[in-house]
Amino acid sequence: MTWVATIASVVLGVTFLVAGASKIAAGAAWPEQARGLGTPNFLIPFVPFLPWVEIVLGALLVTQVARDVAAIGAILLLFAFTALVGHRLSQGRHPPCACFGAWSAKPIGSWTIARNIALMVLALFSLMG
Repeated sequence: MTWVATIASVVLGVTFLVAGASKIAAGAAWPEQARGLGTPNFLIPFVPFLPWVEIVLGALLVTQVARDVAAIGAILLLFAFTALVGHRLSQGRHPPCACFGAWSAKPIGSWTIARNIALMVLALFSLMG
């Protein structure tokens, strides 16, 4: 396990822990935020579980338990989020991100995509160890 992979994993894990916890802290507002972002209807039943998935992935990444599996899970989630954001931007829509619950009421933009790509790079680095 290299120190680069460990640091990347911990930083990514903390990010996922904060994202999940902030969604839980948002309470009933989080599912509405997800709808506002444009979550497809067939995924709406899974929205309440997303913060818990983020917390589990984050905990695994921080503790280095099943790090590779968690990093791959993080990449898949981030890819899905980025695709959704890219689709909304291509439609000219800029709803609030809701990526970090109430802390991210700023409209989505190219920065959102850049941030997600940077997080995916961290996930790739965490696979190096």
